[in-house]
Amino acid sequence: MTRISRLGVVATLVLAALSVFAIVTGTTGAGKLVGISWVAFLAMAVAAPLGAKTGGESAGALVWGYGLAAGAMVTSAAVFLVPQAIGQHPRWGGFGVAFGLLAGFASHTIGHRLAHMDLPMDRTVAELTAHAFSAGAIIGIIYGNMPELGPLLGLAIVSHKGPAGYAAARRLANTGRDPSVLLLPATGVGVAGLLSSMVALPAAGPVRGLVFGFAAGVFLHVAMDFLPRCEIGSEIHDLLSVSGDAHALLDRLRIHAVVSTSIGGLVVLLAWLLVA
Repeated sequence: MTRISRLGVVATLVLAALSVFAIVTGTTGAGKLVGISWVAFLAMAVAAPLGAKTGGESAGALVWGYGLAAGAMVTSAAVFLVPQAIGQHPRWGGFGVAFGLLAGFASHTIGHRLAHMDLPMDRTVAELTAHAFSAGAIIGIIYGNMPELGPLLGLAIVSHKGPAGYAAARRLANTGRDPSVLLLPATGVGVAGLLSSMVALPAAGPVRGLVFGFAAGVFLHVAMDFLPRCEIGSEIHDLLSVSGDAHALLDRLRIHAVVSTSIGGLVVLLAWLLVA
């Protein structure tokens, strides 16, 4: 990168200041949240310059990046978040999961509408920023109210930041825009998470079940949204630089997609077995 986004630098400084404040004041779950926040930041910040310099042959790498992240996220949400929600309240926890999934689906319509509006920043950056702040707010509430949760859940949830930053930087670079602006969404998880961790949920089981269920549903939707889709017209297809029929290559990439998502889930299982 030859330039550094001023907005990205300011956002990074805010994240650093909040991290210091959380540790000094002893905010609930501060150590884990600070670690997760900076892992999310570094994942996107490191992947962005790589994506900006990579050409069409990046389709295979993106399939594996998306697949590993999606597999890890699906497994983590199903194993760590859904049981917590149901444990708080079986019915309201279930409603929360359903509402979270439906809210994630509705967000696509909102994003589509934003695409037709004049925004003060690039649409891709705006969508990534909104997603990062919403995900961070949920992570912060979860860890702020259940500090006994291990860091594995948060790390698996933010595992998509790398491939997301890689793909977004490539799109920005191809249109002559500055990829360093991705520093803004890179900080989103941490800034929102550290702030929302200060919110204390009521002790009532239905409320906590609904909130944790909603979080599980949202993360499950995000995870499924990152499942690599190797179809004609998909983002993976757009990254291919092939002449003639691309069906054969897409068929091979579908196999890679299945393998990568399976490995992503198994990695979470093995990590849990090691720390359990």
